[in-house]
Amino acid sequence: MRFLKGTKIYSIFTGTCPVCHEEHMYTKANPYLLGYTLKMHERCSHCHTKYKIEPSFFYGAMYVSYGVGIIFAGIAFAISHFLVQLDLLASFFVICGTLIIFMPIIMRWSRNIWINLFMKYDHKHRKH
Repeated sequence: MRFLKGTKIYSIFTGTCPVCHEEHMYTKANPYLLGYTLKMHERCSHCHTKYKIEPSFFYGAMYVSYGVGIIFAGIAFAISHFLVQLDLLASFFVICGTLIIFMPIIMRWSRNIWINLFMKYDHKHRKH
């Protein structure tokens, strides 16, 4: 993934600071530690970027979460219905299970996408 460093894709999938890509935004790397799924550092210790730009900044990530959830649900449906050839009811339960299992990842990726809409990588902050 290092070859993508300097792109928004890198910051979104790794959860690193959108400005310098040097520090993880979240206090715990594992999104399945449910008490820490959305706990973030206030600022990047490397470039001092403030992650929460304004109060309630990450409410907008809920809209992104809907879209990301639809993508996960669509993939689950395509695999379960067309590849495994389950009926519609069974596919529905596969979709529900998929969304529950991947909820922490969907929540983090949505926040990562949201913050990357407002901030961009600055190569001046990279480590030499």
